[in-house]
Amino acid sequence: MNAPAPRDDPRPSTVDAASTPQRPGPRWLPALLVVLGLLTVAALALAWNTRQRAKSLEQELVRRQADSQAQATEARVLARAAQDLAHETAAKAALLEARVSEASMQRSQVEELLASVSRSRDENVVADVEAAVRVALQQSALTGSAEPLVATLKQADERLARYNQPRLERVRRAVNRDLDRVKSIGVVDLGSLALRLDEAVRMVDELPLLAQVEQRARAAASARPGAAASAASAAGPVVAGDWRGRTLQWWQDISGQVGNEIRSLVRVTRIDHPEAMLVAPEQQFFVRENLKLRLLNARLALLARQFDVAQSDLRDSQAALDRYFERGSKRAAAVSELLRLVAAQARQTGVPRPDETLAALATAAAGR
Repeated sequence: MNAPAPRDDPRPSTVDAASTPQRPGPRWLPALLVVLGLLTVAALALAWNTRQRAKSLEQELVRRQADSQAQATEARVLARAAQDLAHETAAKAALLEARVSEASMQRSQVEELLASVSRSRDENVVADVEAAVRVALQQSALTGSAEPLVATLKQADERLARYNQPRLERVRRAVNRDLDRVKSIGVVDLGSLALRLDEAVRMVDELPLLAQVEQRARAAASARPGAAASAASAAGPVVAGDWRGRTLQWWQDISGQVGNEIRSLVRVTRIDHPEAMLVAPEQQFFVRENLKLRLLNARLALLARQFDVAQSDLRDSQAALDRYFERGSKRAAAVSELLRLVAAQARQTGVPRPDETLAALATAAAGR
């Protein structure tokens, strides 16, 4: 490349300027000035706008700072109130905890009291039932009857059923089993036996004695001639002149009287107890009264549960009945049957002990 040619200095010298005429400047200078002016105006507008925005921001910041301070103050007030409320709530919570602990302690005490009352009630029921059963057992042992024990077990079952405590259900089952076992034992009906003995005592006065049977036989033999005479008179009068008829009638009367006398003089019979045939009429009263006394003694022995004494009196009464009274009589047979029935039923029956009930009561009393 070729180097540019050096130009002459455009600035004229002072001498030349003064001597030469002035030329006009470049054309772009006013535009530059206008642009610079516009830029200056724009810069000034931007600066003023920025200043206004900064001022508004400053005002906003001041306002927000004031709001923040107010909110901080309100927050401090609320925090102080919340703190006071928290302290108050903590105090109330502590009081409530104290009351809850007190209520729980009282509840535990009440539960213990109720448990002790329930246990004491169960113990009282168990003690009452056991005492009643033991007293009934003693009464049954003294009287020989199972009725006191049966009645006591029934009452115990009804009481336990009303009480309805699961802890005593085992005792109730034991009571029911013992009650069934006691009921299965045959109990002597003393009332019916006493009535039968009273009936036998009443029939003693109507029983025929052996001596009375012999007397009636003799009276019948002595009454036969009169009966024959009445039969002859009923046959009609004998016709006069009929000597054969009269002779036959006389012979019949004589033979009848002789036969009756012979039969009254000699009588063949079996006598097992000769003293029964030789009882005098005045002794027959004492025989009957003695039999009555033995029957009454047997009745009293039955009522007193002395079955051995009653059996002995019944045997003696049966022996006296067989010895002194007519066995073929219907009344004697009826009395003998009554005595046999009473002797068969008047037996000592052992009352079973309610051991299962007593064991269940002991277990319940021990708390197991």
